[in-house]
Amino acid sequence: MKATRTSTDMHTAGKVTNDDGPPSNQSSPYVHSLVKALQCAGHTVSVILPHVQRSWIGKAHFVSQLTRPTYFRPGTLYQDDGTTHSRPLPENDDREEWVLVDGTPATCAQLGLYHFFQGRGTVDLVISGPNYGRNSTALFSISSGTVGGAMEAAVCQKKAVALSYAFYSRDHDSGLIAQASRHSVKVIEYLYHNWTYDVDLYSINVPLVEGVEHHKVMYTNVLQNYWSSGSSFQEVDATEDNIEPGQREMEIRSQQSPSSNNEAAQQPSRHRHRNFKWAPNFTDVPKSIEKNPPGNDGWALTQGYTSVTPLKANFMHASSDLQGELKLYFPFESIDLTSSQSPRFFACINYEDWYVQPLILKALQSQLPLASYSLIGGPLELPAQAAPYLQVMSYETLDFDHLLSHPSSSLANSYIIRKALIRKHFLSNTVSSWLIKHPKSLLKYHVKPTIDFELDYAEFLDEALLEAYELQDSFTQNEEKDPINREWWILKPSMSDRGQGIRLFSTEDELRDIFEQWEAEQSDSDFEPNALYRDMGKPAFNPTAPIQDPDVLSIHEETTDRIITSQLRHFIAQPYINPPLLFRSLENRKFHVRSYVLAYGALQVYVYDEMLALFAAIPYKVPGSLSTDSDDEQEDLRAHLTNTCMQDGTREGSVQLYWGLPSTLSQPSDYSSAKGDWKQITYESICAATGELFEAAARAQSIHFQVLPNAFEVFGVDWMVDADGQVWLLEVNAFPDFRQTGDTLQEVVQGLWEGVVRVAIAGFFGLRNEWSESEKLGETSGQRGQMTKVLDIDLGKH
Repeated sequence: MKATRTSTDMHTAGKVTNDDGPPSNQSSPYVHSLVKALQCAGHTVSVILPHVQRSWIGKAHFVSQLTRPTYFRPGTLYQDDGTTHSRPLPENDDREEWVLVDGTPATCAQLGLYHFFQGRGTVDLVISGPNYGRNSTALFSISSGTVGGAMEAAVCQKKAVALSYAFYSRDHDSGLIAQASRHSVKVIEYLYHNWTYDVDLYSINVPLVEGVEHHKVMYTNVLQNYWSSGSSFQEVDATEDNIEPGQREMEIRSQQSPSSNNEAAQQPSRHRHRNFKWAPNFTDVPKSIEKNPPGNDGWALTQGYTSVTPLKANFMHASSDLQGELKLYFPFESIDLTSSQSPRFFACINYEDWYVQPLILKALQSQLPLASYSLIGGPLELPAQAAPYLQVMSYETLDFDHLLSHPSSSLANSYIIRKALIRKHFLSNTVSSWLIKHPKSLLKYHVKPTIDFELDYAEFLDEALLEAYELQDSFTQNEEKDPINREWWILKPSMSDRGQGIRLFSTEDELRDIFEQWEAEQSDSDFEPNALYRDMGKPAFNPTAPIQDPDVLSIHEETTDRIITSQLRHFIAQPYINPPLLFRSLENRKFHVRSYVLAYGALQVYVYDEMLALFAAIPYKVPGSLSTDSDDEQEDLRAHLTNTCMQDGTREGSVQLYWGLPSTLSQPSDYSSAKGDWKQITYESICAATGELFEAAARAQSIHFQVLPNAFEVFGVDWMVDADGQVWLLEVNAFPDFRQTGDTLQEVVQGLWEGVVRVAIAGFFGLRNEWSESEKLGETSGQRGQMTKVLDIDLGKH
């Protein structure tokens, strides 16, 4: 593949050859699919192929033959409707055209490098393949024309890849071929960007199986095996059907002299005359694989893995210590095939979320010079343990030992301890302790008074609320009021998320009923999650681990309350925000604002300008206005809970851009006396409150929020706007659920991670000078899609 580079975006042009010839469902079914996959990945591909099948020819050239080109115009993918022409297209004709030559794959490599495609820039990589069948083990690879083509490019001092697809059926499944082609592009891009100094070429064998993109990719060696069953040729009688037309014509003409013919027939021959056809006994290959230990290319294919074998241009395995699994954590466009510079840092990106993972990788690519980083699978792949290293992973998989051991060179996407923010009862203590020391703090106007208590069983409720004076006073005042006129409270389990366990109450009896109902549900049910998971053949339930298995996720969602109530202990209660800000044009549905906050180092805090509005499932109703005979408590709560995880069926319209909300609040039905640009005022209030909140956590609760100079973290902070335009903090979420944003608004999350890369990653690894001053960090307040700095303090964590 040949690659060039422009100043603004990656533009690569690849040279592809093979030994199977032009696209043909009979003899060359894969090359067209690979070319399309390369083109879809943003590469401009140049193709030169043998005009016919040239398998098992190795690195040969036809030295006494005049090589002639023809020109192939590919047709429909997976169809044999391409056409071959004796002359090339005119220069101004932009139709796709490949070159075919009556030579070998090695000849194609030479001609493509030095005689065709000269107007497309310098050749950086040659891909030979995909071969129709595997080229694993020595018996296949040393005779392979596919490997020979890559080998020829290597001896011409070009990086090269030999690519082969191991098929298990001659029924060419276009879906499997497409998967293999996409997967091959990922592997090739990774290898180019991480090319090892003493490797001349890589031989890649991809099994043509379902889901190959999710199977392992393994570094392997070539299995040294031998023919053990005798000759690889089969004798064929020299019948008339086997005689070449020219020879047959000569024999027919010689029969005009019968005496001559009879003399020849009667003379004894030195050898029995017969023909031979290539018919090796391929059972020798699996037998040799079974007899050898794992780690070779033949073994990898038997496991369904992709094998990557580093080679020298002398058929020897490269001496590089490449072994084990090769992990691919990036999309096509994350790799620069042109840079030869050493990376400024190594990065392991494994967020374990299919929605976020590609967005993080795209953010790295778009915000940093592509040569500045190299993607790896973990710290074991670092050239040295002190090498600059970025981890962006799930909390449970982060290597905090490495982070703490290398404070100046290792950066991770999470602080180790931050309970002061993300646990609801800790957050309550953070705010209350800060207000004691700073009674004029603006948090007083953005955080509702909070009652936190511990409770194991409903019978101990009176004891748990002994010092909850505000709550007791409210109960007393509510006794003589109709439900609709009462002060309502919201109950939240401190350790829960996804809206689990949230309830509304206005009296002590209602609160007690909530706990008694939970206890009754548990005692009446024999549900035990681990037993159900075992019946399904799933691992044991782990309440702290992210749920990836869709079947387990389904069980978890369907049985949310039963699972979580067995773990409830800490609770908070807050005055319910009533009435909230509503819009008649949006069906008077209650909403909350989700802001994304970046905390970096010790300590800078930024608010991402783009925010979301998350709506309840049904129109808002004042608490207490619903029928007390309702048997569906969850249906009642749907008017009050804006967490989209609690909504059934379609969520269309439940997540919207904050800045796209109606601007006018003057209508009486909008429950608002706020004037002016309410959205900008609200945004500024959120920024101010966020900065103060994080400072309170870092200074007043430093045991429970331990900032580190080499960590950053993205939080999802939720806010409620009441009918008077006042902004109230709801909660702070670590590792927020970005998927609730949906596909339509995915660019919001993309922009967030681009800001994270600019501020935290580029800042830590010294890459901020890549932007002009006007663009640096995007710190200008109010600019859409940028980061607004709301806190910058030095806590001395150096």
